[in-house]
Amino acid sequence: MYYPHFGLQQPPFKITPNTDFFFSGGNRGAVLDALVYAIGNGEGIIKVVGEVGSGKTMLCRMLQTILPERIESIYLANPSVAPEDVLHAIAFELQLDLPKDADRLKVMQALQAHLLNRHAEGRQVVIFVEEAQGMPLATLEEIRLLSNLETKQDKLLQIVLFGQPELDENLNQEQIRQLRERITHRFNLGPLHTKDVGEYLIFRLRAAGYHGPHLFTEASIKKLSHAAQGLVRRVNILADKALLAAFADNVYQVTPKHVKAAIQDSEFAESLYGPKFSRYKQIAVWFLCLLVILSGMLVATMMWQRPSVQQSAVKVTAKPIQPVMVAPATVNSSLPHAAKQSAVAVTNTQVKVNDFSTLTNANVPVTLKDVAVAVDKPTLEGAEGLVRQRLGAMSKLLKSAKPETVLLQIKSVPNAVSTDEKVEDAQLVAELESLSRQVEVDNIYLYRMRKADGLYTVVLYGAYAQRADALDALKSLPPSIKNNRPYLRTLAGINKDIVPLN
Repeated sequence: MYYPHFGLQQPPFKITPNTDFFFSGGNRGAVLDALVYAIGNGEGIIKVVGEVGSGKTMLCRMLQTILPERIESIYLANPSVAPEDVLHAIAFELQLDLPKDADRLKVMQALQAHLLNRHAEGRQVVIFVEEAQGMPLATLEEIRLLSNLETKQDKLLQIVLFGQPELDENLNQEQIRQLRERITHRFNLGPLHTKDVGEYLIFRLRAAGYHGPHLFTEASIKKLSHAAQGLVRRVNILADKALLAAFADNVYQVTPKHVKAAIQDSEFAESLYGPKFSRYKQIAVWFLCLLVILSGMLVATMMWQRPSVQQSAVKVTAKPIQPVMVAPATVNSSLPHAAKQSAVAVTNTQVKVNDFSTLTNANVPVTLKDVAVAVDKPTLEGAEGLVRQRLGAMSKLLKSAKPETVLLQIKSVPNAVSTDEKVEDAQLVAELESLSRQVEVDNIYLYRMRKADGLYTVVLYGAYAQRADALDALKSLPPSIKNNRPYLRTLAGINKDIVPLN
């Protein structure tokens, strides 16, 4: 819309990476040159870290453009690749002819043969892994194993990880230390300074066909740089909207007024108001915390003033306690979910665990003491039965569903007991009880797998015919489950890991 108004031949601030608009300032050119050198001459694994919108994808596209022809590059953009699928994904990108049901060993052999052929031809292969911070640690470890492929003198494969700062946090975990030790080059894409932002704006305008003086005043550049926090993607968004605002005013230079309109339209309020906005937010948080503390003190005072139940209770004599009839509706509304799945067949002197439906359907006499026992001590036997049930559900799913069915692996619980014992591991029971309060129990699946340090129980969620459906389900999981970094697994891959139940 505004292009003819400013003498532009094409949009100057599109957020889609276009190598014709690569800006070498702000240390980007130096990082690019160092990456080219590291890929061509270095060994091990290379890591590039930068905030969202700092220009990592543009850097990756530039590498693919300027690397010598002898270097063959492949690009992995999907971070949610399961460990058993990543080798197939790399083989697919290298256009290797492999059957769909090829196992891991065959795929690895084919990859090694291909890399040896390329090495004999004087060629080199490099893998670019985008959004590496979202890749499961097990998948990163599988990729790390590829770096072991080598001749006596050279590595057969170079690996470059592009990720957000969370990638550093993942690599600091103990189970991924072998990959961390193989990182030989580390690069950080920092934010652009105000001077760099001004040079970036005029560079993009020139690349789009503009030939006049700078369209942005110094004051507008400072305001835009502060709001964008030096992030390239934000600079592009704000600059495009500011030019549109100047066009609407029928002027030929962008002022702080136009940048302010762009900021308001882009919801960069905190960047606009800076420390003042942060102070207001901090005051509001402290005020809410004070309200919570005062409310807690008030409740505690009221509870302290109430007569103690123990002080007002009638002393128990030798006379037998008469049972109290508890209606089914009262039991169902007063007992927690875990206790509802158990039952109490009671007398005046003892409590016996049984099916709860007997109690609720037959008006069995229950004393108040017995109800308290049922509430305070839900039986472990019910949880263990649920564990065995979900193990059985996994076995049925393996028999009835297609191998390409996708599940979400939530976590692996270590130190599970051997499969021939009757009592389940307490940690596994606790994990399953916690999950059953957050998601549907019928969508939880379990299976056993053996590692070098012992037996593990793997916890999975859902079963989806399409990978897209599994990704949607992954996004909708509760935050506490997402903290475990769940990832996609296929039944075909699970079937290779599973330890048969006795």
